[in-house]
Amino acid sequence: MTLPRVYPIIDSAAWIPRLAPQGVRVLQLRIKGATEEAVRTEILAARAYCSAAGVQLIVNDYWRLALAAGCDFVHLGQGDLDGADIPALRRAGVRLGISTHDESELERALALRPAYVALGPIYPTLLKVMPWRPQGLARIGEWKRRIGALPLIAIGGLTPERLAGVFAAGADVAAVVTDIVQAADPEARVRQWLAVADSVDEPARAVARGERA
Repeated sequence: MTLPRVYPIIDSAAWIPRLAPQGVRVLQLRIKGATEEAVRTEILAARAYCSAAGVQLIVNDYWRLALAAGCDFVHLGQGDLDGADIPALRRAGVRLGISTHDESELERALALRPAYVALGPIYPTLLKVMPWRPQGLARIGEWKRRIGALPLIAIGGLTPERLAGVFAAGADVAAVVTDIVQAADPEARVRQWLAVADSVDEPARAVARGERA
């Protein structure tokens, strides 16, 4: 499976009509501290927006609501895995992304045959207080060697200026929260993210074009 290089994480479906027209093709809906009914409403709205815009929606945590809404991709943290009905998600054809922070969590994730593995925080993050120290670029390379062709998502403290190093270290995708949604101009900021990711990949595309010529 191949995912787009830039993976914004949002807390409301209202972000989708703002970010999708800028070129975003995958989004994670991550809602904290809301009632189940409010989350259900947000998931249904996000699914409708993403379906219309051709964007892959990934729902964080609320796997039951995602399943009921007909979503096909969920992301679970290690704590969320404890109560998740993984066989039910498999039967419904729902793909699964899993957060990891250390070796034991990576082993647990790989045993569940996820669609991708996320590693973080790569750098210090403004989003929340983390019990883990920043992983750093070397850890990205270590994780990528472990998981092989499985997509590796880097998350935590990322900015466009750090993208080249993150991708060079082995990450396939960069997930981003605050650097876009807290920007003075989120639309311009996400365009910058996408442009930088595209520029990082251009040399490889040029080589591929030369090989085909």
